[in-house]
Amino acid sequence: MKKIFGGINLTWPKLIIFAILAGVYTAVMAIIPQLHYTSFNTITVSFEVWVLFGIFIIMNSKSCIDSALKCFVFFLISQPLVYLIQVPFSRLGWGLFGYYKTWFIWTVLCVPMGFIGYFLKKNKWWGMFILIPILILVGFSYSLYLSYFIFSRPKYILIVLFCAGTMIMYPLVLLGDKIAKYITLAVSIMLIAGLTVYNIMKPPVYSTDLLINGDKYHFDDTYLVSLEDSKYGDVKIVYENAIEEFMVHADLKREGSTVLILESPSGEKTEYDVKIKRDTYDIKKR
Repeated sequence: MKKIFGGINLTWPKLIIFAILAGVYTAVMAIIPQLHYTSFNTITVSFEVWVLFGIFIIMNSKSCIDSALKCFVFFLISQPLVYLIQVPFSRLGWGLFGYYKTWFIWTVLCVPMGFIGYFLKKNKWWGMFILIPILILVGFSYSLYLSYFIFSRPKYILIVLFCAGTMIMYPLVLLGDKIAKYITLAVSIMLIAGLTVYNIMKPPVYSTDLLINGDKYHFDDTYLVSLEDSKYGDVKIVYENAIEEFMVHADLKREGSTVLILESPSGEKTEYDVKIKRDTYDIKKR
């Protein structure tokens, strides 16, 4: 591991090839529909894998200036390439580059981050103050994808393990001072433990309205509504003042398929197949 983080001669040609490969791989992950809502697609929207790439570049640079420039150029090549490759496959076309603005800001910030990050190589005790903000950043991803995993398990388990694993690995591999190493490792463990407990105590809920009374569906607050399997969440009929209609409101707790049962005051039941995803659903009358 020490060889990977500090023992590689990262020349400019190697860096450019690395940037191109990272951009192509990320674009492919974004294009393939079957990989959406999986661990493989997370590289397209969040930082945790890019943090690893950045640390790899920093630890194999020859100076703080070299580190800053290489981090900047790596992201300057890879990020636009991600969008460029997606253009022919996206309904937005060139409009997809509208999302690049935020990533460009982060690309510019790579200059000071690469410069400061290089001082991790000095193996001083104060290196932990450089590393701890990185651990917190990865911790946000860990918490986010742990929440997704709880809702959509077993999806996202790989990225959850990746985030936890890198949070443990970084202090052990990047810090030379023993006291700083173990203090930072303790911070990582506390972050992982705390965020795990938080997500278990406050599991994710996808709140949405499955049905709206009107031309297609007919019901009011005299009807009873339920899910065939209550593990998928809770449903109830509510009145929405804004549209002056009754709706079937749902607080969904996990991904999967179940049946929504709507029962009239006379006992007549209407059933709907419901396919639940993390932030969307499909519903169809049986």
